[in-house]
Amino acid sequence: MRPSKPEYYLEIASNVAKRSTCIRRQYGAVIVANDQIVATGYNGAPRGEDNCCDLGTCQREDLGVAPGERYELCKAIHAEMNACLHAGRDACQGATLYLSGWQDGTVIKQAEPCSMCERVIKQMGIVAVIS
Repeated sequence: MRPSKPEYYLEIASNVAKRSTCIRRQYGAVIVANDQIVATGYNGAPRGEDNCCDLGTCQREDLGVAPGERYELCKAIHAEMNACLHAGRDACQGATLYLSGWQDGTVIKQAEPCSMCERVIKQMGIVAVIS
């Protein structure tokens, strides 16, 4: 059976999330403009830095930080930000961002951007987030 467009893009986001280098949660983002994928991104350490999955440790997890708190301790760049950085602002005008996440091998229902990513998404001109 042929998936709907949102299902199609969410499945791609889910697969992108599998590239994540985060120990706690794996997120994938796909930015779509005019029915064309303009960028993808997953959460992970900046280029050239050690990934948490390679180090085998997460500072936020080691400190017992609750989900959604103390992001300044996290070395990863979030999936949404990575996708926005790859796309550039011009390509994001009027676009939709599809977001999917995994935790402990289970899909996160209703994945949501953090407050920092929400600001970036708005600034980039993305008009909708679908998860």
